Amino acid sequence: MRSARGSQARKDLPYRSCVGVMLINKDGLVFIGRRRSEADTATDGYSWQMPQGGIDPGEEPYQAALRELHEETSVRSVSLLAEAPEWYAYDLPSMVAGRAWRGRYRGQNQKWFAFRFEGNESEINIHQPGGGGHRPEFDEWRWEEMHKLPELIIPFKRPVYEKVVAAFASLSLHHLQASDRP
Repeated sequence: MRSARGSQARKDLPYRSCVGVMLINKDGLVFIGRRRSEADTATDGYSWQMPQGGIDPGEEPYQAALRELHEETSVRSVSLLAEAPEWYAYDLPSMVAGRAWRGRYRGQNQKWFAFRFEGNESEINIHQPGGGGHRPEFDEWRWEEMHKLPELIIPFKRPVYEKVVAAFASLSLHHLQASDRP
């Protein structure tokens, strides 16, 4: 009975407002980073994700997306391709909910943006992001095909990634290659 009350109390908590960034290179591949956080039962080996982060008070989601991208990757050379039509939310699993954000939120409600990476890969710096002014979020990065992203993400975020991929599918390498065919 105690867990049922705890579960209900968690459902009464608000979502944390957040942005997510799909950074797409000239080849139609998407930037993903491997989270530096220690492996635990919550990550279960799924440590790859796209840049994301909270929206500061008074900040517009678009500005938050640019800021978070820079704080996590040092990237500034981008152009906006698309904005997801909706906000996408996920709930944290109970094993994480009590310790993430000091238990103040049930999960995140995210606004996603797709940006074209216009720079050189030497601009990407995950080890001293934002000119060294921010704590590194990732310890490794790579470019990946968009349709593969949901299977790489931690399971509780997977439904959001499926919606993001669907929203931005027309920007993918797969779609670009198909549209080039006669």
